Amino acid sequence: MIQSFSIHRVGNKSADEPMRLSKQEVKLNDELQNILSQYFLSSFKSEEYYRFYHTIELSLNGVYTCISKVFENPRSLHEQSVNLAKHLYDKSTHPKIKGGEFYVAYFKDCHLNGETMDAVGLFKSENKDTYIEVEPVTDGFDIESRQGININKLDKGCLIFNTEKENGFILSIVDNTNKATEAQYWKDDFLSVLVLNNDFTQTNQFLGITKQFVTSQIDEDFEMSKADKIDLLNRSVDYFKKHDRFDKEEFEQEVFFHPNVIESFQKFDQHYRRENAVEPADSFEISAQAVKQQARAFKSVLKLDKNFHIYIHGNRELIEQGIDENGRKYYKIYYEHEA
Repeated sequence: MIQSFSIHRVGNKSADEPMRLSKQEVKLNDELQNILSQYFLSSFKSEEYYRFYHTIELSLNGVYTCISKVFENPRSLHEQSVNLAKHLYDKSTHPKIKGGEFYVAYFKDCHLNGETMDAVGLFKSENKDTYIEVEPVTDGFDIESRQGININKLDKGCLIFNTEKENGFILSIVDNTNKATEAQYWKDDFLSVLVLNNDFTQTNQFLGITKQFVTSQIDEDFEMSKADKIDLLNRSVDYFKKHDRFDKEEFEQEVFFHPNVIESFQKFDQHYRRENAVEPADSFEISAQAVKQQARAFKSVLKLDKNFHIYIHGNRELIEQGIDENGRKYYKIYYEHEA
């Protein structure tokens, strides 16, 4: 339930677009309560969570300070929404950032990990859709086109739960606009957050490390066919799908087998962690959602010139690679049933 709600307009500061601040909260009837709750909350589906941070001191994070004051006194929501809008405007300096409506809402009785608590939502709509409005008149109908917000797609959002204040609260973030550098201003420049190191993050990071190793490093240490690399990717995803808990040593033995490949992977893993400032644990509960999300990026297609695509999903031993007496490369595929 939305207890209080404010709207402002935030333009692109570097383009001299204006910022329009409202003087009071917006009162919502029951119908708008339902529509806006669906619009704001339906996009929050990921198990990836964040927390506010600052390089010097957490209290210097502007959004964290405003949200802390709102939770201390919910009646201050509109006052703090003005401060948040000004902060967002100051961060909207990249020439490709679109202006849009900025919404701040106080939600009662939200759910997080089986607990009920209040939350503050920050949302921004940047894109407009065209819709047709038809109205009856005396002799027939009038039709007009208008620009409006698609309530089925939230552009940017952040839901801040009133828990773990001392650690920077717990946040969930949505950003459905493009993923280019300028789009990161919402998460990095405006909110200033770090990802929480939970099971989702651990699973996501380790699958990412494995994919990077197979696709960018393994060729430097071993001579390996594309089919063999696809097999490694398939085995790594299968491990995460078949196990409830990750064990690094067990994973290395089941996926890479050979001691030399395992040693190469361990060196790459250590280098990757240092370069990317991540520290996945060697044992953790596996997040099924993270596996499903990452598996989409694991390509299992073997492309042969422009003539054939072979989708490899299972037993690598059913595929043979060779060169015939005329020097032509070939793959021989064994199967039991034809679909």
